[in-house]
Amino acid sequence: MNNKIIIINGPNINLLGEREQSQYGSITFDKLREICLEKSKELDLNAEFVQSNVEGELVTIIQNSIKKFDGIIINAAAFTHTSVAIRDALDIFKKPIIEVHISNIYKREEFRQKSLISDIVTGGIFGLGAESYILAIISMQKLLKK
Repeated sequence: MNNKIIIINGPNINLLGEREQSQYGSITFDKLREICLEKSKELDLNAEFVQSNVEGELVTIIQNSIKKFDGIIINAAAFTHTSVAIRDALDIFKKPIIEVHISNIYKREEFRQKSLISDIVTGGIFGLGAESYILAIISMQKLLKK
């Protein structure tokens, strides 16, 4: 592997630009993918950008990442607060993982303020809009250099 990362997005991230712009801004999913892939390339990272609304698909993507990728950036979206299966799959990864959220989950409804994955990831970035992803990519590049 050579600086290969995967950026994994959970449910409803595909609807960016259409939903709750007060929380998520106006950036579209396609534009987010474009800027993430551009930043990754700029930093000599080989990145894949994926999204699924299905919990089991996300678990499979994470499991398949163990042998294919050097790091994971994940916005598990609503599954952040509910999915033990995604948590368990991430816990098996044993390489750098950065949790990302576009909104500040700690300023939202009480049920969104608990992340089931925060204590097993390398670090997290949240509340900075799409910039959260860019900062995660920069941070991942630094982690992989070490």
